[in-house]
Amino acid sequence: MLDDRSERPRDRVFELRRYRLVPGQRETLIELFDREFVETQEAVGMSVVGQFRDLDKPDHFVWFRGFPDMERRKQALTGFYTGSVWAEHGPAANATMLDSKDVLLLKPAAGREAFAEAGVERPAPGGGDDRAGPLWLVAIHHLLPATREVDAVALADAVGEAARALGARIAASLVSEHAPNTFLRLPVREGETVVVTVLRPGGVSEPARLIAALQPSSAALGRFAALVARPPEISRLMPTARSLLR
Repeated sequence: MLDDRSERPRDRVFELRRYRLVPGQRETLIELFDREFVETQEAVGMSVVGQFRDLDKPDHFVWFRGFPDMERRKQALTGFYTGSVWAEHGPAANATMLDSKDVLLLKPAAGREAFAEAGVERPAPGGGDDRAGPLWLVAIHHLLPATREVDAVALADAVGEAARALGARIAASLVSEHAPNTFLRLPVREGETVVVTVLRPGGVSEPARLIAALQPSSAALGRFAALVARPPEISRLMPTARSLLR
């Protein structure tokens, strides 16, 4: 099944959304999300780039969506969350969630393209068991709030170089988008400066080696130690059957 992402403007704004769910409800949300909330979000102007199970947190669901710019983000979100699909299925989705406010607003580092390798062909709903898919890592490096964007981009480059040196493939290098949130119905984490790297391990026998290389204390990143606000969050993720990022 083809979507129309290739026909839309390149996405320059992204949300990383991490939901903490009612214990035992992750598969319920994934089934509902992949069936009802993929094409219907894209129909109003956003991209559903990737949706994942967090392998170390059995009650967490992680996903990325993209928008061409902040104004079209507002338009797309307004269209979806005031529309008939969310009115019908939103209450069931919300019933699976304990916290849906862990959201980072992001943009590609230094204007680079993000998620360029995400596919345009998405399996139809009900395509079978998807719990043996490829491993992905999402690394969130938390910087001091006043960190200059040029320094955040330099860290993003260093993270990418360290990961590629161990055979990883970088899908996106993102930094904080500090533009005001214009869709207040959905809050985002404001006042934070982060670097988010989305990568797929490869060429290393253990992801632990790659995770160690992404620590601020590593040889590759040590020069950024003065900018670090707290330890990075590095999540091991597995895509659902309908994720474009695979």
